[in-house]
Amino acid sequence: MRFIDETTIRVKAGDGGHGCIAFLREKFRPQGGPCGGDGGKGGDIVFTSDKQLATLQDLPNNHHYKANRGDHGKGKNCHGKNGDDFIIKVPLGTIVKNSETEQIIHDFKNNNENFVIAKGGNGGFGNARFKTRNNVAPKVANDGAIGEELSLSLELKVLADVGLVGFPNAGKSTLISKVSNSKPKISDYPFTTLQPNLGIVKYGNYKSFVMADIPGLVEGASKGKGLGSQFLRHIERTKVLVFIIDANSDDIENDFQTLNNELINHKLELNSLPKILLISKVDSILEEDLKLKKLPTDIEIIKISSISGKNLENAIKSIAYLVES
Repeated sequence: MRFIDETTIRVKAGDGGHGCIAFLREKFRPQGGPCGGDGGKGGDIVFTSDKQLATLQDLPNNHHYKANRGDHGKGKNCHGKNGDDFIIKVPLGTIVKNSETEQIIHDFKNNNENFVIAKGGNGGFGNARFKTRNNVAPKVANDGAIGEELSLSLELKVLADVGLVGFPNAGKSTLISKVSNSKPKISDYPFTTLQPNLGIVKYGNYKSFVMADIPGLVEGASKGKGLGSQFLRHIERTKVLVFIIDANSDDIENDFQTLNNELINHKLELNSLPKILLISKVDSILEEDLKLKKLPTDIEIIKISSISGKNLENAIKSIAYLVES
């Protein structure tokens, strides 16, 4: 499945049906009164969130979606049929903006959430509506109103409690595969992960949190290098940041500072989130060869091995504590 986290589309709600001009012409009422019915309402463009969707791939870029118009009114006071709404499904975490004004229209954070993005036009009145004491045979009716039309920018930001942050091949995918139900692609070469992966991590008595593994970052990611600015948006909603650094790194402290700076440069508010540092792959290096210099003292540091399972339970407990705090 191709992962798409932004797209632009155009939507057009249905126009209202026109009101009808008609008069009763029956055997015993050759000059009956006005009986033109109202036009039907145009269909709305409705977005609905679906937790089963993980990407915006079903919404082709620059595609045009249009709802049905309402039927015109008919004689004998028959109301025109309302146009059917057009339903567009989007993943949880989708933000819908007016692409011309950049104004946020809606942010879908809950499953099965419905929101009318563009309203269909009201149907026009038939001439029966215009009958008065002074004008018993009006020959006038309303046209239906035009449905709303918008250009929309859709942006997906995955919803997760915990965001995994690290350089390529640091062991993020291996970790999430061991502690959750996620089964990402894993290889011993960089940039194996090319899209965010979500996993549900269970702990305690029927408790769980959602962990997001985003593609590995590189220095300059906040400025778009390595598609970093696209990937970084997916940790903006997280409650806890988990940094993962390979124990074989030549400078773990510098790696941590580089990663943290990229987050701050992307969005300053990320610096205020609680953090944990996991030193991964400790089973591949001797303890005396582990090059730990001056690391931050205000965050917990845990040495783990996703392969052997060393300290994974302790890491999950510490992460869960921060999620619940």
